[in-house]
Amino acid sequence: MAWELDSRGLKVERQKECPVNYRGRVLALPLRLDLLVGEKVIVECKATSQHAPVFESQLLTYLRVTNLKLGLLVNFGSPQVKDGIRRVVNGL
Repeated sequence: MAWELDSRGLKVERQKECPVNYRGRVLALPLRLDLLVGEKVIVECKATSQHAPVFESQLLTYLRVTNLKLGLLVNFGSPQVKDGIRRVVNGL
């Protein structure tokens, strides 16, 4: 997926580490984003046969920590990938 987005001229960062700040302190383990596209959209990739609401909660947490607005949850375990794509927004 990263290669395809990159070949279309989009800036893609894979396994991007994002530090988590809590009350002015950086926690020991940073978050690791699957893909960060154009420094604006987080793409979280899964490969499960069933969708779980916790996936959307995880992505929303990533959006809040990074102060970004838009994320896509892509489940490659769906019979058709288009049915496994969900849009998650932060504060819109």
